[in-house]
Amino acid sequence: MKGSAENPLHLKSLNHISLVCRSVEESINFYQKTLGFVPIRRPGSFDFNGALLFGYGFGIHLLQSEDPDNLPKKWKINPKDNHISFQCENMGCVENKLKEMEMEYERAIVEEGGICVEQLFFHDPDGFMIEICNCDNLPVVPLAGEMARSCSRVDMQLLQHQIQQVIQQ
Repeated sequence: MKGSAENPLHLKSLNHISLVCRSVEESINFYQKTLGFVPIRRPGSFDFNGALLFGYGFGIHLLQSEDPDNLPKKWKINPKDNHISFQCENMGCVENKLKEMEMEYERAIVEEGGICVEQLFFHDPDGFMIEICNCDNLPVVPLAGEMARSCSRVDMQLLQHQIQQVIQQ
């Protein structure tokens, strides 16, 4: 795709997010056992403690804090705070697993036009918030058009092209 108003930086996808951790080992355990990420090899030129994990089409780069005792700890689950969100196939299974793991979580429901989306929010070991949802139920409707699609079926190139056509009209 050539550079244009719809993709000026020629972006292709999300590559990874980076999270600063109190304990890389504890965070590896959480992301591997709770969310199913797989540890992968880090570049040998990295001269700092950390780990790379991969799953669901993107990576998580865990970075060991240089001062773990002074990292702020978030205790209260706040769905309006920074978080990453994962879609799931079965919210009931996720909630049962969180209960089995004795993890504190908070439920929320989003309703739009008669469609309900369930959300579960919980923290990783460092207080970073994770959301699990069935957001695929909620259609993605561009502000510049009326074509609706589900989250998992959005073709960004087609969507950007259609938006550009509406803008040019």
